[in-house]
Amino acid sequence: MILPRASTPTMRVASLQSLMIASALLATGNAVQATEGGGGAYANGSEGFMTGAVPPPGNYLVSYNTFYTADRFAHSAPVFDDFKLAVSATVLRAIHVSDRQILGGNWAMHAFLVYADVNVKNLGGAHQQREGMGDFIFDPLAIGWHAGNWHWVTGVDIYLPTGRYDSDALANPGRHYTTLEPLFGVTYLDPAGYEFSIKTMFDYNFENRATDYRSGNELHADFVAARHLGAWSVGLGGYVYRQVSDDRGDGAVLGGFRGRANALGPQLAYTWRQGITLAGRYQHEFDARNRPEGDKLWINFALPL
Repeated sequence: MILPRASTPTMRVASLQSLMIASALLATGNAVQATEGGGGAYANGSEGFMTGAVPPPGNYLVSYNTFYTADRFAHSAPVFDDFKLAVSATVLRAIHVSDRQILGGNWAMHAFLVYADVNVKNLGGAHQQREGMGDFIFDPLAIGWHAGNWHWVTGVDIYLPTGRYDSDALANPGRHYTTLEPLFGVTYLDPAGYEFSIKTMFDYNFENRATDYRSGNELHADFVAARHLGAWSVGLGGYVYRQVSDDRGDGAVLGGFRGRANALGPQLAYTWRQGITLAGRYQHEFDARNRPEGDKLWINFALPL
């Protein structure tokens, strides 16, 4: 069934908080990214409350604002011994949810514009700071379903190599290769306001022709366990990331370079009667391999248009 615009306070809060889900890009630079240099196209942990619930038909705008710092790169090569990274990014997401039904669910589409500032320090004694537009992300065909306490969504996000990129640079807002990301999200929310949500994604990466590097494919999931109390929502969430195939190509001088990481931290959100939601989350990374290991802070705004 379609999630109604007017419902219980918990459902009104949760409907708009579902806009906080996204495939928000957080590029960390070609030289420091397992996969090419140590990070993927998707910003792990960008999902929050109500990941699997598509909002009611209408138009929405979301602003994601993220800050990431790391002073450790989980790899034994000496070049990474004194590594430091700082990234700030703003992502604008436009969403349209139609009342048209496809396979019994609501058809939706979205697109993202990304602006990032990447600062790499002490990578083999080198330093660089660059900012600019990140890669363009869109999905013209997502479908969301609702059935009682259960909500779920599926789609394929497409990442196009349109962002600022230089193969000789340490810090790049763009990644210079295409990624296809099938996804499936599910949310359980009971009448008492208890929620569990998870979104799983598989990233199929194409070759970066500027570096002859084919990043390995990636499997990752964002999750949250939460309680909704009127206009407030509080939860504990994070992500699990695993690279499931080796990096390849003439540019893959470090071999398969498979990455892994986990993160966990608190989440909090408040929704006003006008439908505007402010959400924040903090995530601490641990058990990383062939990737930076640090901390993320998200401050996001969502509103209906």
